[in-house]
This record gives sequence, structure tokens and C-alpha cells, in this order.
Amino acid sequence: MPAMADLPCPCDPARRYAGCCGPLHAGAPAGDAEALMRSRYSAYVMGLEDYLLSSWHPTTRPQPPLLDSGARLKWLRLKVIAHRAIDADHAEVEFEARCMENGARRDLREDSRFVRENGHWFYVDGVIG
Repeated sequence: MPAMADLPCPCDPARRYAGCCGPLHAGAPAGDAEALMRSRYSAYVMGLEDYLLSSWHPTTRPQPPLLDSGARLKWLRLKVIAHRAIDADHAEVEFEARCMENGARRDLREDSRFVRENGHWFYVDGVIG
């Protein structure tokens, strides 16, 4: 079985995990808000709750548990629609994610807000559309 680093990245099968979300999951800072959003999607796919919580801004971070261990949810794909830099430390990312939940296909579209503090990007919140 290949190591996770050699596998396609959950956020984009054309990329390798080792060169995409893997370094962020291991603690490297995201270069921009889109990279953080992609790494968060991959963390949902992989069940990395600690990463999701640590990349969520403390002012809006929910209390754990974040992931429902009993849910029958399978993430299928991510499509980034837009990445808008507001200024050097604020950005928005619009995306669509597809999943199967209890056998039914579901599409989630969100406009997410991000902030950079001390060189690290954080997810603040999003509007689901």
C-alpha cells in the first residue's frame, strides 16, 4: 500500500498529498486563504478534527466534537470558484464541495472568510448558499 504522501490529495486528485495539504496538516503555515481552505476540506475528508479546530479562528471556533463519528458522510470533490484577497490579512474563498450523505448526493456551496494573524491564516466563518 502506498504511503499517504504518495497518494492524490483529497482537495485535488491532480496534486500529491505530500506537496499540497500534507505539509499544512503537519504544521506548515498556509501560503494563502485558498491553501488553508483546501487543507480544511482535506481534513474533513481524512477526519482530522484537531487540524480543523486549530485552523478555525478562536473567536468563532466551535466546541468539539466537530465531526460526527456516526455520520455516513463521504466527501467526493472540491471545486474552488473564487479566491478574493480583501487586503494582506483578509480574504474570501467561494467553493463548492460534493458529498454523499446516507446514500444521497449533496452539494455544499459556501463563501468563507479568512484572516491572517501572526503569519497564519484562520477560517473565520462562512455563508452557505
